[in-house]
Amino acid sequence: MKQFLIGGFLMIALMSNAQKKTKQDPTTAAVNANKEAALNALSANYEADKKTALQIWDFAEVGYKENKSSALHIQHLKEAGFTVETGVAGIPTAFVATYGSGSPAIGILAEYDALPGLAQNAVPEKSVIAGKNAGHGCGHHLFGTASVSAGIAIKELIAAGKLKGTIKVYGCPAEEGGSGKVFLVRAGLFNDLDAVIHWHPDDVNGVTTTSALANKSAKFKFYGISAHAAAQPDQGRSALDAVEAMDNMVNMMREHIPQETRIHYVITNGGKAPNVVPDFAEVYYYVRHPKRKDVVEIFDRVVKAAEGAAMGTGTTMKYDIIGGTHDLLINKTLAEVMQSNLEKVGGVNYSEAEKTFAKKIQPTFIGAPVDVASAATVRPLSYVVEGNSGSTDVGDVSYTKPTVGLRAATWVPGTPAHSWQAVASGGTEIGTKGMLVASKTMALTAIDLMSNPALIQKATEEFKAGIGDYKYKALLGDIKPALNYRD
Repeated sequence: MKQFLIGGFLMIALMSNAQKKTKQDPTTAAVNANKEAALNALSANYEADKKTALQIWDFAEVGYKENKSSALHIQHLKEAGFTVETGVAGIPTAFVATYGSGSPAIGILAEYDALPGLAQNAVPEKSVIAGKNAGHGCGHHLFGTASVSAGIAIKELIAAGKLKGTIKVYGCPAEEGGSGKVFLVRAGLFNDLDAVIHWHPDDVNGVTTTSALANKSAKFKFYGISAHAAAQPDQGRSALDAVEAMDNMVNMMREHIPQETRIHYVITNGGKAPNVVPDFAEVYYYVRHPKRKDVVEIFDRVVKAAEGAAMGTGTTMKYDIIGGTHDLLINKTLAEVMQSNLEKVGGVNYSEAEKTFAKKIQPTFIGAPVDVASAATVRPLSYVVEGNSGSTDVGDVSYTKPTVGLRAATWVPGTPAHSWQAVASGGTEIGTKGMLVASKTMALTAIDLMSNPALIQKATEEFKAGIGDYKYKALLGDIKPALNYRD
């Protein structure tokens, strides 16, 4: 009898525990309800967001010239009830849109600049758009649209009393070389935030868990003396000779710098006619390295090469800093939160027409084709560094507040960024479907952060430990934004 009673007691206890497990915590239920509301809202707004993204794809405005793109985002945010401050940090196309008050304060980054030289129709073969120069080879038409849409979804939950706090959407121009966000950081526009969320177009779905390369860039201008190249060449001093001498010295320097370094340049002005000794020439340089300290040191050596080139050719030289960005700090606490939400949202499923598009464009890539079905998958969370990556001004934001981002499959698997193929995919529903993955994942992540103060506290502690005693200082110094760097 005693044994039976004990067994019965255990049975009742087990049943009680099971009931507790199936009965959802009120807080969890509220979070899940908010997430479902956000997902439904973003799905319902997809067609409008697609229209916006493709409008900006068509605008294809380069850095600091994104007047129509920025205005369209501002219009939508104002219509949604945000207070929008425009022209921030001395940049006409930058803005900060705010809704709500108090903590937690979450920021979402939006980009919208295109790349010069990449005008392309939305077709799977190379087809330049007549009369256009630029194209969205990095998918920022999708980037800004998804971020604005995610911000509006969070605003609706705050307005309905379902969330408390502040949501801010940051209009960030000229990511491609102009370091737009650095000026926003320098102006203190992120200081009142608790965390920052961003994303980027790609050919995979995954949370960003690898750093970026620190970067410093400048335009080196050489001034010589013009003369008739045949009749009086001795009376001239060629600025183009100075550019070529500089390039030769920098190329020889590659053997004697850390192998992780990346140096690229283009001659933006080499003269106008072969029979006129050029009295002006210009070359535009990027210097990158995983460590910000090394970037500064290597860049200074590039400057020395420019000075030597001027001395050796009898010309003069000056240089203008265009951009400078930090490496990217990874916050594992926030990465884990975003990963769970990305897995909930899932990847991109192609229609038959999209599969046909993908199969036509893939042969234009270098290398073996990547399985198109991979666009529907989500990469597991991994902190393994796989070679070098690009640079981003999000790096400077990550040295200001805990920051987290993802990549969504907006391009056919295997597509290289900054290519006509990326422009083509981004102008189709392949791109906008990936955009929806991003907007949903960012919104869900913001809901988690605004609902759980412990997550923000843990992320902040990790952020402070990662920063250590480093005092942030912009690599580009105290220059003003190079608003005409694309001219």
